[in-house]
Amino acid sequence: MTLQQIRSPRFAIVLVAAVLCFASIAQAGPPLICHTIEIGQAKSLPWIGYDWNLSGGENYDTKNLVADTLDILAPETPVLVRMETLRRATLYARKDPLAAKELLARLHARATSAESSGHPDALAWFDVGYLAETYKQWIGQKLPHMTDGMRLDPNPAAGVDGYALVKKALAVRARSQNGEDPQMEFAAALITLSGPQEEHRQHTLKAIAGAKTDPLLAQNLATHFNGPQSQTMSEMLAKELNLKVAKN
Repeated sequence: MTLQQIRSPRFAIVLVAAVLCFASIAQAGPPLICHTIEIGQAKSLPWIGYDWNLSGGENYDTKNLVADTLDILAPETPVLVRMETLRRATLYARKDPLAAKELLARLHARATSAESSGHPDALAWFDVGYLAETYKQWIGQKLPHMTDGMRLDPNPAAGVDGYALVKKALAVRARSQNGEDPQMEFAAALITLSGPQEEHRQHTLKAIAGAKTDPLLAQNLATHFNGPQSQTMSEMLAKELNLKVAKN
């Protein structure tokens, strides 16, 4: 799909229809875990496995997880890279309960510290909120054919409303930038795939609007919001675009 197609009104119309139609359909697995966020050549945590599956080839020492993750989540790091980094961190954290607790605690401390100083940090609130929601979909969960043989430790994010923190991040971002953050809206849309329905719809529409000038976000939207397991969203979009072109 070309940048010109992504920016076209036709793409926007089809993408809106596709998301509204398929967002409520059950995913192949936990959406914050099972789908890789496309980040191009940006730096993230080391990875060998595909999607959610730790193939056994990873030799990453989880003793470095907290420091490495905090280092990557710098102020200049885009939200999409933060999402993928936190996804990978969650997969590693399931293997190391102490690292899982420390990472969540350090991210929360960073956010509250900035808040207390009178300089609320939208990205800091986003990081702790998104990590909490990602933990909830993976750590402590027993998922058939996905977590067989894995540790089943308590979730350190139990009781944490990560979505509320992501909404707080969006509010802070809007005040500081005098506008919206489409990549953060995309993250919120993923979190709310199972509801609330109206908030999910609003996050999705805002992400779509921002994707017109953000090719990497458009790519993620096209691959994440999928319909039947046998057909990706990208394939479905291409099919719908071809049908509309043929009709016109």
